[in-house]
Amino acid sequence: MASRDSANAEITPEVLLRAYACGIFPMAESIDDPTLFWVEPELRGIIPLGGFRVASRLARTVRSDAFTVTVDRDFKGVIDGCAAPQPGRDDTWINRRIRELYSGLYDIGHCHSVEVWQNGDLVGGLYGVSLGRAFFGESMFHRTRDASKVALVHLVARLLAGGYELLDTQYVTDHLRSFGAIEVPRQRYRSLLDDALGGIAAFDALPVDRPVTGAEALDIISAR
Repeated sequence: MASRDSANAEITPEVLLRAYACGIFPMAESIDDPTLFWVEPELRGIIPLGGFRVASRLARTVRSDAFTVTVDRDFKGVIDGCAAPQPGRDDTWINRRIRELYSGLYDIGHCHSVEVWQNGDLVGGLYGVSLGRAFFGESMFHRTRDASKVALVHLVARLLAGGYELLDTQYVTDHLRSFGAIEVPRQRYRSLLDDALGGIAAFDALPVDRPVTGAEALDIISAR
């Protein structure tokens, strides 16, 4: 279900948070479209944190620390990467208004980025919204194989360590399904969301001033 928003309507970061608490989120048709529309899918994608799966090959990559993973160090670089064309996707829904709104959420501590680096270059990452004990994944990107997957593994470890209960992926793709993503009906999603909003989680339960190693992340996931 979607409803179009006037280009001149006043949407602030605070309004955006209230929308997430109601189970809806904004999108744009394209990078050049100045308007947004609200979306509330009939079937919502989530990754049950207790059922998160890491393939053995990916686990070896994560544990090798071939990548350095940080959080909230280069939010602009991550959203730029997510907005750039990707293999199989020439256009993006991240327009100027989306950038401004989520940058505003980042400034007030409700949006976070996970950055993946290799030889000093930003090669992948993801960003999303944190509210209560829910984390709403917005977008991810990679410029090197496995970089976005490594970002997701580190995100899940951080959510588990911080007491989160819900990881919302909006939709389910084959890529996310390999990690354990499932679809839940709207009514079930709202129940999960209400439960998750009734508490406080800590995105900084793991260090934010230094990279977390792959071994640390995998140990947290395996101990869940």
